[in-house]
Amino acid sequence: MSKIKILVVGCGNMGASHAYAYHHLEDFEIVGLVSRGSSKEALQQKLGAAYPLFGDYHEALLQTRPDAVCISTYPDTHEDYAIAAFEHGAHVFIEKPLADTVSGAQRVVDAAMRANKKLVVGYILRHHPSWIRFIEEGRKMGTPLVFRMNLNQQSRGRMWEVHRSLMESCSPIVDCGVHYIDVMCQMTDAKPVSVSAIGARLTDAIPSNNYNYGQLQIRFADGSVGWYEAGWGPMVSETAFFIKDVFGPKGAVSIVAKEASRIGNSDDVEAHTKTEAIRIHHADIDGDNQFIQSDEWIDLQDEPDHNELCKREQEFFLQAIRQDLDLAKSMQDALNSLEIALACDTAVKTGEIVRLGDKVRKKS
Repeated sequence: MSKIKILVVGCGNMGASHAYAYHHLEDFEIVGLVSRGSSKEALQQKLGAAYPLFGDYHEALLQTRPDAVCISTYPDTHEDYAIAAFEHGAHVFIEKPLADTVSGAQRVVDAAMRANKKLVVGYILRHHPSWIRFIEEGRKMGTPLVFRMNLNQQSRGRMWEVHRSLMESCSPIVDCGVHYIDVMCQMTDAKPVSVSAIGARLTDAIPSNNYNYGQLQIRFADGSVGWYEAGWGPMVSETAFFIKDVFGPKGAVSIVAKEASRIGNSDDVEAHTKTEAIRIHHADIDGDNQFIQSDEWIDLQDEPDHNELCKREQEFFLQAIRQDLDLAKSMQDALNSLEIALACDTAVKTGEIVRLGDKVRKKS
């Protein structure tokens, strides 16, 4: 079969990792690298290949006529870029969040359906064997469930520049939160019914209408509850910044990531998906209130690094295109997690509990 001509838009952290995958996967052919700044030149040099470079996305679309587009730009461009790709007859892989508004995300999904093209959203944890197992074991703990998760980043240097740029269009609990909201919704069969949230603006270096620390809380129809917190910036604490934990009536499941959670490592993108071990605790007790079963430790041998995870995402994108996979549910999941995250953002800014609409459905 002929190679899939792919246009890579956005050449920063995620775009570079996806481009690295396309560069090494035989079924893809990179037909252009697009960025507004100099990141495309740096990426071209890193890949060691003379790919065409573009500063304007729409010009690149016209000149390269790609079969597929990979969008790893800032969220405020996602809607326009994705719809333009579909109008040019291309499939789309797009980094999360799908758009910066729920209505915009819906327009992207509608455009994919009209064009009969594939839309894959970059939910990287869905391709991580340890996270898949974490969700599987969490579902065994009964209901209601309690979710406790965070990913705070004491960012500095280039990462602080990246975070400041991201906060021009979204908050930490939206950008990162969609991942962990998605995980929560995969663990419970219940519908999310309401959210509340708090946030703080800890620096004048970000837009006046945004905040660089936030914590969200979600209530589900079965009584399950969950929280997630995310903070970005040089002032963020390195203490307890990596918590991935769920417990229910039957016990608890925790990701124990010793390397990922060591001090000074919170803004390392390689550390954000490390698991290292899963600890399973069983709540059963005997007549003396002593535990009947010792905790279990699961050490999975398949522990992919960040580039390998991005490669697996692109292998799924390839499979979706080649095998004409039905992506309706995954697109709805992306819409749902974004709607929940943006409702949390509203809760921060209004100080009110936000009730979720009927269209936010459970993810199985």
